[in-house]
This record gives sequence, C-alpha cells and structure tokens, in this order.
Amino acid sequence: MKSIHICMGSSCFARENRENLRIIEDYLRNKGLSDSVHIEGSLCMGECSRGPNITVNGTAYHEVNCEELISILDKELMQI
Repeated sequence: MKSIHICMGSSCFARENRENLRIIEDYLRNKGLSDSVHIEGSLCMGECSRGPNITVNGTAYHEVNCEELISILDKELMQI
C-alpha cells in the first residue's frame, strides 16, 4: 500500500500543511485512491526549519507548498 506521512507539528501545520492535508484528501478522493493510500500524521518529523514536511512512499519532501503538492502526488501515486 502506498503511504503519505504528513507533519502536523505546530510549525508545519501553521506554514501550510493544514491546507496540504485538505488537498491530499481531495486528490485521493478525486483519483479514486482513498482506499489504496494510507495517510498518517505526525506531531513532528524533526525537520521544522525545512517545513512544511511530507513523506510520500518513503521519499521526504520539504518546504512543500500547495502549488507543487499536486505534481508530487502525481509523481509518487500515479506511477504505473
């Protein structure tokens, strides 16, 4: 199963991960992937200065903004 680990610590959450989480949930629902991708939140991923932080299928992404999130999800989740 594919996975997304999203930092929900106060620094990442305040920076954009609150919105990123909404985008991820909408993306999974719209692509029919809700049942095949596990989303897990973390209180801190230890990379506060590089946030907002998201890990998709074991690959860490830092300073993730809403504009680049969709391309990350496409790259990581839509691979054949």
